[in-house]
Amino acid sequence: MMKYMIGADIGTTSTKAVLYDLKGNVKAYANVGYPLYQNVPDMAEEDPDEIFEAVVEVLGKVMRKGHVQAGELQGVSFSAAMHSLILMDRNHQPLTRAITWADNRAAKYSNELKANGLGHEIYQHTGTPIHPMAPLSKIIWLRHEQPDLFKQAAQFIDIKTYVFQKLFHTYKMEYSIASATGLFNIFNLDWDQQALEVAGITRDQLPELVEPTAQITGLDTTYSQETGISSDVPFIFGASDGVLSNLGVNAIDPGVLAVTIGTSGAVRVVVDKPVVDPNGRLFCYALTKDKWVVGGPVNNGGIVFRWVRDQLFAPEKLTAEQMQVSTYDLLTQIAEKIPAGSDGLLFHPYLGGERAPIWDSDARGSFFGLTRQHTRAHMVRAALEGIVYNLYMVMLMIEGVAGKPKSIQATGGFARSELWRQMLADIFEQDVTIPESFESSCLGAAVLGMYSLGLVDDLSAVKDMIGVTNVHEPKAENFDVYRELIPIWIRLTRELSPEYSAIADFQRRHMQVKEATKD
Repeated sequence: MMKYMIGADIGTTSTKAVLYDLKGNVKAYANVGYPLYQNVPDMAEEDPDEIFEAVVEVLGKVMRKGHVQAGELQGVSFSAAMHSLILMDRNHQPLTRAITWADNRAAKYSNELKANGLGHEIYQHTGTPIHPMAPLSKIIWLRHEQPDLFKQAAQFIDIKTYVFQKLFHTYKMEYSIASATGLFNIFNLDWDQQALEVAGITRDQLPELVEPTAQITGLDTTYSQETGISSDVPFIFGASDGVLSNLGVNAIDPGVLAVTIGTSGAVRVVVDKPVVDPNGRLFCYALTKDKWVVGGPVNNGGIVFRWVRDQLFAPEKLTAEQMQVSTYDLLTQIAEKIPAGSDGLLFHPYLGGERAPIWDSDARGSFFGLTRQHTRAHMVRAALEGIVYNLYMVMLMIEGVAGKPKSIQATGGFARSELWRQMLADIFEQDVTIPESFESSCLGAAVLGMYSLGLVDDLSAVKDMIGVTNVHEPKAENFDVYRELIPIWIRLTRELSPEYSAIADFQRRHMQVKEATKD
């Protein structure tokens, strides 16, 4: 009899599920997307029921595509996006949509926490940087701005807890997602009393804490029938998408840096105990009780490339669609003709505010150094380089608490671009390995589930599952250019910072707001 494991990832734009055999081979894959609602300035919400329906749909799809027979499925393990917040009433119904990490409406209250020093105190316990992304800031915002709604809330949960509540009728949150709330003490593995007092809630209003490897059975009969998954199959709570991406690319040994660029991005390294940055710029989130992931998330990854495609290369996009070829491939071919450093054109990719390295929700993008000699081709290359410069800044901060990286494992949509992979190697001056496995968070979830069930001896089993498709060596002829430009890029970031709030305030008052979007 074959044995299978499902790794599912509840992401910001879609939910994915992958059916693996116990050697990590992909047997079936499903992906269902959902819209992001942005009806007022700084809003970024999703409908929890639309997400739940997507979870049920992808689980059913991989079961059917994989022709899974009774007894073959060993377990289902979950990854999920961090920082979401849903308020639930006493009848277990949502009072709000899922407020995502990208929602900036709590900026005023996170700024106040930073200014009065209280935020830094809380960060030292929780490892979650003070920022409107965090549920801590969102809860404070709701308490002040929507007090009637706040008073109705019986539970404050995230999207994964919502999914598990629907499937198993219990409120439980694992350490990894909890460690990204700003409410969880990473040193004693419990809700942090100071953070709770500042938020104005009690521990009874938060889910029961469990380990990422914790299991639960008794799937609701309705969803057992819809998915084809027996009610006695164990579901593993799993962890957050970021830390599971490290596991999914085998970046779990000391000094192995994981760089992920999808819609957003992150730079992360695993350490064996919780550690915080003296300046409060890096996160520290749980993978397991004994493995912690230190790093920085960026808002602006592939979404910047999409902006370049849509706003600067609209005619090429239309042509590419008519020819049924990728516009992104066309743009990278255009950018390849421009030398490293884009002839001195620099781009700050802060199109949606920024988390690491500057932690400023008001940050805005800019081109610097434009001359009449620069072309659209220069602009697309400068945009790609700007994304990597930003990630490089995050890496410099990680060096301060975890040492210089020994190697880089890279993943995400950008990994499909040879130009971008080479750019990463040249700017970081490191070999860059691109694992063969796709959907690293799903694989990470599956391996964590296998470990929980005793199907593998330890998490290092992942190294035999990922494969390697490309190893890019840095080109020494590009080092001098990037070494000269990076300090200018960093200084500019600091010089522009004082004006970000002024221009952001102007834009909030004058710019039109987009409707709900779905890529």
